[in-house]
Amino acid sequence: MLVLFETAAGYAIFKVLNEAKLQEVDSLYKEFETPEKANKIVKLKHFEKFQDTTEALAAATALTEGKIGKSLKKVLKKVVAKDAHEQLAISDAKLGGVIKEKMDLSCVHNSTVAELMRCIRGQMENLITGLPPREISAMSLGLAHSLSRYKLKFSPDKVDTMIVQAISLLDDLDKELNNYIMRCREWYGWHFPELGKVVTDNLVYCKAVRKIGDRTNVAGSDLSEILPEEIEAEVKLAAEISMGTEVSEQDIGNIRHLCDQVIDITEYRTQLYDYLKNRMTAIAPNLTVMVGELVGARLISHAGSLLNLAKHPASTVQILGAEKALFRALKTRKDTPKYGLIYHASLVGQTSAKNKGKISRMLAAKAALAIRYDALGEDTNAEMGVENRAKLEIRLRHLEEKGIRRISGTGKAMAKADKYQHKSEVRIYDPSGDSTIPSTSKKRKFEEVEEAEEPVTPAVKSKKAKKQTVQEVEEEVAEETPKKKKKKKDKKEEEAEVEEVAVIESTEKKKKKKKKKIKEEEEEEDDE
Repeated sequence: MLVLFETAAGYAIFKVLNEAKLQEVDSLYKEFETPEKANKIVKLKHFEKFQDTTEALAAATALTEGKIGKSLKKVLKKVVAKDAHEQLAISDAKLGGVIKEKMDLSCVHNSTVAELMRCIRGQMENLITGLPPREISAMSLGLAHSLSRYKLKFSPDKVDTMIVQAISLLDDLDKELNNYIMRCREWYGWHFPELGKVVTDNLVYCKAVRKIGDRTNVAGSDLSEILPEEIEAEVKLAAEISMGTEVSEQDIGNIRHLCDQVIDITEYRTQLYDYLKNRMTAIAPNLTVMVGELVGARLISHAGSLLNLAKHPASTVQILGAEKALFRALKTRKDTPKYGLIYHASLVGQTSAKNKGKISRMLAAKAALAIRYDALGEDTNAEMGVENRAKLEIRLRHLEEKGIRRISGTGKAMAKADKYQHKSEVRIYDPSGDSTIPSTSKKRKFEEVEEAEEPVTPAVKSKKAKKQTVQEVEEEVAEETPKKKKKKKDKKEEEAEVEEVAVIESTEKKKKKKKKKIKEEEEEEDDE
């Protein structure tokens, strides 16, 4: 068995003399306690030294990435190929797979090999002759520094780290600025509360407070550089009739110092935003065109780096930032969110509520392409982002105009897509089609229509009607009702009889009331 051992000075190939000792992994370290014992287990077969630091750096970089460098390939062809029948023990399984694929050599990587490598590293000074310990340590230190500088220089996460820090600081400044302004308005509001209602802009408010100080100084102070003429006149008028309390000069001094802090932080925030805009334009120009500087920076910050964001699919980019809502929806089996941080993009903001989901999905798909182009592409222009944004704007215009513009005519009419509803294919037998005879004759229907059209004569409340007898009422009812035809149903006759009885009863009651009134009048006349 051969052993490939990497050092800062070069590659070493060892020959295992006693493979039986390798079976005892737990006690293998005892065989490397002294240089004499170590030389009985392994023996140096070949050592390929690096010519300079550049070659060592290239070899170390290739090893960390799991690739075969030029110097390693040279060693394998020169030494190991002669003993191709033997196995090659290596410390990296990924590198072993590459060597086996390209060089057709049998590689071994297990716990025994790892323990053997550790033991060889302990006796490296004695096993590799011609390398003093001081020189090996100097080579290791120089290679470590070179490798660190190389990784820092060519790291794909190096530049966008500045974007992550800048957007985080920008959010922190917004929170602190909001707290400071609220405190300033509340503090100075005790002295001059009317100023907060007249001046709505926060920065202008702080500048005005710093300029005015005590409200008694408003009449003599010139606010034309800060406020327009109309608002300045309104402020001076409000100061004369202000309901605020009196404060001391020390209080005014502290309020002015707070206003200075707010103004300074606002100016620094403006500078930081300009810096972030420039960095985003330089690092991710296509993403900046698609979603804007702030939304793009927040997406990069949320993913960790531009390369990590490029690994996300479009569906993940769409809901990035709404993870809590997503898992809550999955847990409660409700609708999942349609957008996350991408909701604050200008394209989604100018869309109507019903089309926000569609636009966010399309924007996420195009933004994912822009992110991968920025992270992995060689060009630094924003042509692809401008082209995709133009397509999205055209699509948005079509969605917004759909349903508003309708052209008359069957050929140009808009297609209506009804909501799908599942209908059962089981059909029920309809017995109405068995008979061709109509259920009711036309003659009978005509009679029913005539009866419905006949008006009902209202009861006339007159003195003559009250004096009619029961027989006269019966004769009138008999004259008013039309003659029944022979084929009329029994039900119609019963209904007519019920109506006649009701009319008779009502007339009888009226007659009784009339007789009672007549008796009472006769009794009153007798009493007189």
